[in-house]
Amino acid sequence: MPELPPRNSPQLINKDGSPMSEAEYQELKRKQAAGTFVKFKDDPRVTGVGKIIRNTSIDELPQLINVLKGDMSIVGNRPLPLYEAEQLTSDEWGERFLAPAGITGLWQVEKRGGGSMSEDERKGLDNKYAQNFSFWNDIQLILRTIPALFQKENV
Repeated sequence: MPELPPRNSPQLINKDGSPMSEAEYQELKRKQAAGTFVKFKDDPRVTGVGKIIRNTSIDELPQLINVLKGDMSIVGNRPLPLYEAEQLTSDEWGERFLAPAGITGLWQVEKRGGGSMSEDERKGLDNKYAQNFSFWNDIQLILRTIPALFQKENV
């Protein structure tokens, strides 16, 4: 049985209405702060061949199969692994799932080559795309993606 707080202190509760201990709350906050998007500038796990594959975007080719199958779009929010998607199901970030999944999207071209982008900026751009996606916006994103393919910076 969880320890009850003193009478005059606020009570933490889980989504299901059950009491939450301070330790459970701190663990929840720690997991949320861990972040969902992780990028390493010079990832030591990438081999020389891997760098060529990544720099030429050959690693994106399997996603074209998903486009041809109808599982993805050329333009849209990047699909996420399930464990990352589960962390974005709050009201604040859930809107990103209203747009199609795609190979390229707003956050891939918005700051590409212009420095790092925070996790909140990426999630905000996903929501912005979901709010404004249209055929003409997708055409503009495709046109903005072409020069990004030829940049030197690995993103």
